[in-house]
Amino acid sequence: MLEQQLINALSLGCVYALFALGFTLIFGVLGVINLSHGAVFMVGAYAAVEAITHLHLPLWAGLAFSFLVCGVLGVLIDVLVLRPLRKRNAPHLIPMIASIGVAIVLNNGVQGLFGAENLRFPAGIVSTDSMDLGGLHLTALELGIILLSFVLMAVLMVTLKRTQLGRALRAIAESPKAAYLVGINVEGLFLLTSFVAAGLGGVAGVLIGLYSNALFPLMGQPMLHKGIAVIILGGMGDIRGAMLGGLFLGFAEVLSVAYIGSNMRDAVAFGLLFLVLLVRPKGLFGTLQERKV
Repeated sequence: MLEQQLINALSLGCVYALFALGFTLIFGVLGVINLSHGAVFMVGAYAAVEAITHLHLPLWAGLAFSFLVCGVLGVLIDVLVLRPLRKRNAPHLIPMIASIGVAIVLNNGVQGLFGAENLRFPAGIVSTDSMDLGGLHLTALELGIILLSFVLMAVLMVTLKRTQLGRALRAIAESPKAAYLVGINVEGLFLLTSFVAAGLGGVAGVLIGLYSNALFPLMGQPMLHKGIAVIILGGMGDIRGAMLGGLFLGFAEVLSVAYIGSNMRDAVAFGLLFLVLLVRPKGLFGTLQERKV
């Protein structure tokens, strides 16, 4: 049923969009493509499982715990890895390579602690209740993913567009040096951005872990590839583009599985992304100019 597939696609696309939001936020403000974001996504899922299993926290508290743990991890990555490279005015390729090293450390660390076997969230952590809306079957998990994702995306959009904080972040995205000269705490906002972006990645990890019911140390690697594709499709550094690009990828994947086959899922999804970029090389909202130092 097409309508049911659209519901499934919406819930998956929301997770992709949430992950891509953190990814594009780091690029837009810090000017760095942080390739450790997929590993942070994975750490978020494991943090929630540990909080729920061993600390006996409810799911909502596990999500908050994951956001906090990944946010702190994002700050540590910025302080220990990205900030020293910023101060040395390292070329853009150097932070990317450094972030790959961070991802390897995180992946190996989690594998050493928890092993390579798949983990699952405890049974019954998510209600199995569902509702029928005009013939559409909507589970509590799908409804929760959609609502939580849209709430977080809306809060981020409003913050960036309507608040003084958002204006300061946009000023930094345009030129960190100019923002510093007008009195903006650039390094402080770099840390805040790293915290929020990593936290969003962690929440996305929990949601995808619940959706697929499987966690493993390398689960962030395919998500990283999709996140890169999404932010390129939407326009590098554009929040609207990350949201729409994530939804586009989710719909393309689910519909290709439903009507073509699971073996062609990634081929169809990334093939469509390629076709879109042939028409719009800068992405859907790709109007950003070169960042001023």
